Amino acid sequence: MSLMEAVATPEGLRERLFKAGYIADEDLASLVWMGLTLERPLLIEGEAGVGKTAIAGACARALGRPLLRLQCYEGLDLSQAVYEWNYSRQLLEIRLAEAGQGDKAALRDNLFSEDFLLERPLLQAIRSPEPCVLLIDEIDRADEAFEAFLLEMLSEYQVTVPEIGTLKARSKPLVILTSNGTRDLSDALRRRCLFHYLDFPTLVREMQIVRTLVPEAASRLVEEAVAFVQRLRKEDLDKTPGVAETLDWVRVLFHLGHGEVPVDPQSLVPTLAALLKTRNDRWQLTAERVGKLVDGPRIAQDVGVAGAMK
Repeated sequence: MSLMEAVATPEGLRERLFKAGYIADEDLASLVWMGLTLERPLLIEGEAGVGKTAIAGACARALGRPLLRLQCYEGLDLSQAVYEWNYSRQLLEIRLAEAGQGDKAALRDNLFSEDFLLERPLLQAIRSPEPCVLLIDEIDRADEAFEAFLLEMLSEYQVTVPEIGTLKARSKPLVILTSNGTRDLSDALRRRCLFHYLDFPTLVREMQIVRTLVPEAASRLVEEAVAFVQRLRKEDLDKTPGVAETLDWVRVLFHLGHGEVPVDPQSLVPTLAALLKTRNDRWQLTAERVGKLVDGPRIAQDVGVAGAMK
């Protein structure tokens, strides 16, 4: 079966993502499939740690495409995201022409041509000879002016360079934008994208994720660790632990030789460095509080898990 046949349906794409190490639910797999089919950008919103960035890498692996990433931040401008001129090479050409070693007439015509253009991730993505996956990570951190510039690329898959003109796409990338929701995005940007809100996984799905990515860990350890993290997320924390933190914590417990979550909170507290990322969160999660989380409704939890997995 060819790659195109394998991803011709949402379910087929979901299987490809699973083989690439990402366990997508039906809604997320359908979103990616629609983005590929309609050649539309995807806007995935959600809290930090829910797996928004990871989906881009999984799509690249599942589709056999290169991954280009643009990390957004306040003050991001076109020279870092789209293109800039190779000033050192332009200066060299000018000096050669002044020294009589270059064609001055041709230099005037070619100084601002594609030969002197340095492509950054956005331009690289649309000028790539083969389709790629373009991740525009944390778009909500960029300025509104940069967001407005994106509109042309997201709707027409082209970039306008004033000195050259409009550079159209050689291939259309799968564009994935992520947002942590730190500011409102414009209606114009949202209209150009297919939207999905990615929440923390359910208990059963997170167990499936951990079992898949940490297969060496005992089943009981996975069940108890994920249940603990799910209860921990309900605490009043500065930084809620994400799926990546759950995976790290399970790996820590496994390498310490545990087949289940230790019942002694004193031995467990040092391992919470994998889950808790601020001083305040570490301070409020005392051994006593950790003990209560460990002693949560284990029996009821196990019954619920078993029932949900049927």
